[in-house]
Amino acid sequence: MSVLGISGSMRENGNTSRLIRAVLEPCEKAGIKTEFISLAGKEIKPCLGCEKCKENDWCVIRNDDWGSIMEKVLGCEVLVIGSPTYYYDVCGHLKNFIDRSYSLYHRRQLAGRKAVAVSVCANKGGARTIETLEGFLNSHEFAYLGWVRGKGYLEGDIEKDRHGLNRARELGEKIVQLLKPPD
Repeated sequence: MSVLGISGSMRENGNTSRLIRAVLEPCEKAGIKTEFISLAGKEIKPCLGCEKCKENDWCVIRNDDWGSIMEKVLGCEVLVIGSPTYYYDVCGHLKNFIDRSYSLYHRRQLAGRKAVAVSVCANKGGARTIETLEGFLNSHEFAYLGWVRGKGYLEGDIEKDRHGLNRARELGEKIVQLLKPPD
């Protein structure tokens, strides 16, 4: 049983990463295997729209970090995926990652996993970011466990958002209840 957190932010320790880690924290404390991946510093090329993935059931682009990260998504039971809000939506780097997952759509390779969506915004647009993440998760038939939207702009601002942090921990506890069998 494992929980994978992916932050699409280009800030490795930014607010999105911190909010995702707040979801993972209760899981770690309960002894559930977790892993966190930041897309900061990773190369994720955009989808070419070539449709060759229909033949291969995998994206044909091989010379970037997408494949090794997606292998981890395929291996997890719960995905916690998040993005900062850029112009009322997910950031471009995470959008590239999501678009390339089309290669797994044909045979529903991601179906059956559980997921949580995370967004962080300075002021507005976080709801639309969540909607985009929900679209990704619903298309791939994840069982949706919920979302958390935090407020923050400068690095560390999320630590002041008590509501967002509490909601993140609640979702983490929900994951624990699903994955940890009763004694």
